[in-house]
Amino acid sequence: MSEQVKGSGRREFMTSTAVAAAGAALLSQIGSRAHAAGQDEIRVGLIGCGGRGTGAGMNAVESSPNVKIVAMADLFEDRMKSAWDSFKKQGQEVAKDKCYVGFDGYQKLIADPAVNYVICATPPGFRSIHILAAVNAGKNVFCEKPVAVDGPTARECLEAYKISIEKKLGIAAGTQRRHQFSYQETIKRIHDGYLGDILAARCYWNMGGLWIKDRDPKWSDMETQIRNWLYYTWASGDHICEQHVHNLDVINWVLKDHPTQAHGMGGRQVRTDPKYGHIFDHFAVEYSYPNNVHVLSECRQIDGCEGNVSEFIVGTKGKSNPGGHIEGEKAWKYTEKAPNPYVQEHADLIASIRKGEPINELKQVTESTLTAIMGRMSAYTGRIVKWNEVLNSKTSLRPEKWEFGDLAVPPVAVPGKTKII
Repeated sequence: MSEQVKGSGRREFMTSTAVAAAGAALLSQIGSRAHAAGQDEIRVGLIGCGGRGTGAGMNAVESSPNVKIVAMADLFEDRMKSAWDSFKKQGQEVAKDKCYVGFDGYQKLIADPAVNYVICATPPGFRSIHILAAVNAGKNVFCEKPVAVDGPTARECLEAYKISIEKKLGIAAGTQRRHQFSYQETIKRIHDGYLGDILAARCYWNMGGLWIKDRDPKWSDMETQIRNWLYYTWASGDHICEQHVHNLDVINWVLKDHPTQAHGMGGRQVRTDPKYGHIFDHFAVEYSYPNNVHVLSECRQIDGCEGNVSEFIVGTKGKSNPGGHIEGEKAWKYTEKAPNPYVQEHADLIASIRKGEPINELKQVTESTLTAIMGRMSAYTGRIVKWNEVLNSKTSLRPEKWEFGDLAVPPVAVPGKTKII
């Protein structure tokens, strides 16, 4: 933050940010004031100031002219300050009274009439709440993936989708392959019949382990879990949902549909220390799609193992890596230079808003998220899970209270014993 804020304590900072009081009652009053058209300024409000949120904010500014970050919200003051410093280095200095800290910070940011473009980049367990609040307030949204962690949060996103369509809002998701030219051109050709009829597919996100933050004695259970959100299913959806959703989204895109059922397995073989929460470290799932198409899905986060992040499609007339390569009767390869897809996804959304024809990707990213959740549910329980079971599941992973304090960690799932999650 500014030198004044750097030298102040949490109480002073919270006092200075509390002046923009707003709550859920104000959200529905914003209405059409949030829309941008022509070359109107895109005024970004960032919810979630971690690494991905900071990156998404910079990507938005880089993507198009006349884009400015005007507000920020995060649970943690240290994350807020880190992001603020990064933005200032790029010429984006957010006013101190537009920096909102706490569980209600998102409400204050969304209610701010200056904001007309909300970036939702918190851990996935919070995301459906923020998306729904933003569209109820008439704001255009860029949401990171995944957008849900269970059936109830996915249904919140589908409700938000209906509202956003009615209000003609623009929504883009962080499934950046949808905006990557090599994928777009390849999948267009697959849809044009270059591979003939699709027979089968496979997709992977196999890699090593990720970061972890050792617990500070001052942290409560809730704070510890949020700061290490990757390892708690309520916060991340497990890594099949948080990370592998990219590959599953590509498969749904290629097949123009979502799977009807999943038959999965997985476990927690290497990351067994309690500091890694209760998620699995590997999954393997067979998805069944319409027209008797079967898809093998693998994801793993274990050091020292073979890495593979890819998708592969097999048809009656050829095969394809949908990221830029087709073999067979109509062989083809993408050779052009292309922009950074993390920037392009914002450019596409902003251009559509300014044109008055906003794109809306919320339904497709929700279905891809549900695809991942269905695979997790099958692997956790050891049984086949059908689409309607996950879509209509009433099991909520959400904590009972949004406050710092005690929060028990659920037991690790045991296939054959664990019930539908």
